[in-house]
Amino acid sequence: MATRPVLLTVEDDPAVSRAVARDLRRRYGDTYRVVRADSGPDALAALRELTVRGEATAVVLADYRMPGMTGVELLEQAMDIAPTAKRVLLTAYADTDAAIRAINEVDLDYYLLKPWDPPEERLYPVLDELVEQWARNARPSFEGATLLGHQWSAGTQELKEFLARNQVPYRHLPAADAAAVMEAATLTEADLPAVVLADGQVLRQPTLRELAERCGLATTAGSALYDVVVIGAGPAGLGAAVYAASEGLRTLMVEQEAIGGQAGQSSLIENYLGFPRGVSGDDLAQRARDQAVRFAVEALTTAQVVGVEPRGDGRVVRFSDGSEVTAHAVVLATGVAWRRLAATGADAFAGRGVYYGAAQHEAAGCQGEDIYLVGGANSAGQAALHFAKFADRVVMLVRGGDLRHSMSEYLVARIEAQPRIEVRPRTEVVAAQGDGRLQRLVLADRAAGTEETVAASRLFVFIGASPLTDWLDESFLRDRHGFLLTGPALLDQERRPPPSWPLNRDPYHLESSVPGVFVAGDVRAESVKRVASAVGEGAMAVTLIHRYLETI
Repeated sequence: MATRPVLLTVEDDPAVSRAVARDLRRRYGDTYRVVRADSGPDALAALRELTVRGEATAVVLADYRMPGMTGVELLEQAMDIAPTAKRVLLTAYADTDAAIRAINEVDLDYYLLKPWDPPEERLYPVLDELVEQWARNARPSFEGATLLGHQWSAGTQELKEFLARNQVPYRHLPAADAAAVMEAATLTEADLPAVVLADGQVLRQPTLRELAERCGLATTAGSALYDVVVIGAGPAGLGAAVYAASEGLRTLMVEQEAIGGQAGQSSLIENYLGFPRGVSGDDLAQRARDQAVRFAVEALTTAQVVGVEPRGDGRVVRFSDGSEVTAHAVVLATGVAWRRLAATGADAFAGRGVYYGAAQHEAAGCQGEDIYLVGGANSAGQAALHFAKFADRVVMLVRGGDLRHSMSEYLVARIEAQPRIEVRPRTEVVAAQGDGRLQRLVLADRAAGTEETVAASRLFVFIGASPLTDWLDESFLRDRHGFLLTGPALLDQERRPPPSWPLNRDPYHLESSVPGVFVAGDVRAESVKRVASAVGEGAMAVTLIHRYLETI
C-alpha cells in the first residue's frame, strides 16, 4: 500500500512536456509520481500498464492538438482504462470552443489555457481542487497479486486458497473493478482465472507450481544431498524441520500445497500451550515457517513426492518432475485430507459452494448469509464459532445425537451460548443442487425419517480425514485405514519385527517399516490427533534420527 498515485501528462512538444512535468513535480512531487507520454497511444499504453500493476492514476493532463490522436480522443479512451482519474485538457485560446464541447462529450473535468504562468495562480489552484476530489474517493494502491476470476469458479477458489495459505498478499477483485484490469491486461473470459503480479506480469490460468515460482516460492531442491528430508509441512513437519535444523542437520522440508497443513486452515486453535487467547492456524503456521527459515531450513512448495526408497545408507526421495534428492533420514509428516462428502452432487460443486475445511479468508465472504457446516468434532466447532462472527446464521449438521460425543466441552458451551449457531443433530446432507454453483441442500433428519430442501450458497465440510499414504509402495506397512505403522505397532504377538525388517534391532518408536524413515503426526497409526502432539512427535523424530545416524 505504498506506491504514490500518478499524474500523467501527455504532450508531443518536448519543451512543453518538460515544463508541465517540472511544475507538477515542484508542487506535487512529494505525494504523487509524474509520468510523461509524448503521444496518445503511448499514454494509453502507460495507463494500461499502471492499471494492471494496481497503481492509481489521479489526473491525466493531455494537450488538445497532437498528431494521430487529439487530446479529447485520448481522454475519452482513458475513461475506460482509468475511470476514476480526473481528466484535464491543455489547450490554446483558439481551441477553447472545442474544450468546452469536450466537457459534455467526454465528461471533461477541466480545461487549462496555455501558457499557465504563473502556475501559482493559473495551474495549482485548479489541480489542488481536482487531486483533493480524487483523493477523497480513491482507494489506496495495492502492492501484491491481483486475482481475476469468478467467485463460483473452482479454479479461482484453488488459486485463492493457495495465495492465502502461502501468505502471498493478494486481492480478489469484484466484477466491476475486474473489468478495467481485464481490459488493461487484454484478458478475455477464456483467460480466467488469471493472476496479475505486482510487477505487471499476467498469468493466464496458471498452475499452482507456475504461480509459486512467479511469486518467489522455491519449487525445486537446491542440493542433491541432505541430512534430513521432511515430507509435509503441517505442525509435525514444521516441528521436525525446526528441531532438525536447530541441531545442525541440513534440512529440506517439502510441501505439496501450503505450509501449515490441515491445521493451517483452522480459524482458531485455543488449546495449544502458550497461546491463552488462541491462535489461528495460518498465524501459527507463519510463525513456525519464520522460525524454520531462521534456522536455514530449505522449504519447497508445490513439490510432489512420489516415492521414498533405500539406496545404500541413504534414503532417496523422488519427485513427480523426475528429480530426486538423497537424505540420511526421512520424516513422513504428510498428514491427512478431509474425507469427501458422499452426498449426491457434492463433488460437482467442490470449490463452487462446497468447501473442505475453512480458512480464515473464507469467513468475510459469508457476511450476512446463512451457511451450513457438516461435522461435530473440534475443527467444526471452531469454524462454526468463527463464521458466526460474520454470517447471520450458522447451521451445524451433526450426524450423531450430541456434540459432546466428539467435541471438547469448552467448545460445546460456547456454541450453546452463541445465538447465531443452530445445531441439528442426526441430520445429514443427501444431495447438493444448483445451476453452476451450490444453491440448495437436501437434508435428511434420520430421527424423524424426513427430508427437506433448504436454500444454501455455502457448505463447509469437516467429516474426518483419510491419511495421505497412497503414494508409498508396499514396503511401508499400514493399518486397515491406511495409517502408517511404526515402532511397537510393527511387532507381532511374539514381539518380533516384520519379516522384511533388515536390521538386528527393533524399529524405534516412530520408525516405519523402512529403516531410517520416521513418521510423525496425524499420518501415523494410533497418533493423537492434536496440534501439540504432532509438534511433539516431530521433535521426537529428530531425537530418534540422531540415534539412527549413530548406527549407520
